[in-house]
Parts: sequence; C-alpha cells; structure tokens
Amino acid sequence: MTRRRVLTFPDAGLRAIAKPVKEFNQHLQELADDLLQAMRAAPGIGIAAPHIGVLERVIAIEIPGGAGSSIYVNPMVEWSSSETARYDEGSISMPGVTESIERPAAIRIRYQDLSGREQTEAADGLLAVCLQHEIDQLDGIFWIYRLSKLRRDRIVKRFGKIGNIIE
Repeated sequence: MTRRRVLTFPDAGLRAIAKPVKEFNQHLQELADDLLQAMRAAPGIGIAAPHIGVLERVIAIEIPGGAGSSIYVNPMVEWSSSETARYDEGSISMPGVTESIERPAAIRIRYQDLSGREQTEAADGLLAVCLQHEIDQLDGIFWIYRLSKLRRDRIVKRFGKIGNIIE
C-alpha cells in the first residue's frame, strides 16, 4: 500500500467536485485503505478522496473513542435539523489552524458501503460535523468557505504565518 500525498491549501483540487462512484471493486477498497492511512498519518478524524487528489465521492471517518473507522461511498445529507451547533473545524489540507463553524446539530445521510449496498445513518455531535464537513469537501466546498470573508482572510493569513506557502 502506497501512502498518498495530502493536497495542501490552496491547491485547486480542494475546490473540485467529486464524481459518484459507479464501480464497487478492488480499486474502491484500495482507495478506502489509502484514505484511512492518509487520515491517520496526518493525523485527522475525517478525510475525503479529493484530499488525496482523487475526485470520487468517498469519505473515511474515525472518531476518537468511537466504534472504529467508517467508509461512506456517495454520501448525501437526506435531512438536517433546524437546531444548530458550533464546533471548531480544521483540515488535514490546512494543518495548524481551526475556526468555529455553525452547522445543523443532527443529520441523516444516505450512502453506499464498500459493497454498494444502500445505507442510512443518523448522526449528531462530532460525527454529524465530520460528515457534513467531508460531504462539503466532495462538493468542492473547502471548509474555510463556510466562514465570512473577514474570518476566512484571517485564517489564510494565520496559515501563512505558520510556515505554509499561500498564493
């Protein structure tokens, strides 16, 4: 298994829209393994395939103290609560900076497992945040674009100051 390079902000691949997975085969299993390996090495608790330059709708999540790792293929939010919650979010593609983002407190998603079987899952708390964050990434919405322009500019400046190259 080869460890794939994680794209770093402002790489254009982080704003690209991922395509639905149509084939459930060995390639998909290898992609899931690569995602888990890259996420753990970063370290992080969630990763979307675009983070490693693969424009396919696959995410991996592993919440500390949770039930292990989960792979979601072609995930989409079916329902979200009107109640919201704020969490500090960040990205393995922009390490060292976080900012508070408000999102729906609870969601229900529909997705496929690695065999292609349809699944649904309800989530709240940190899992709901991670799922929404990574589904955004699949849709080409890098997390800082959920912030106001002022807060986004401050994050980009902070990221640049910690030794990262910014365009």
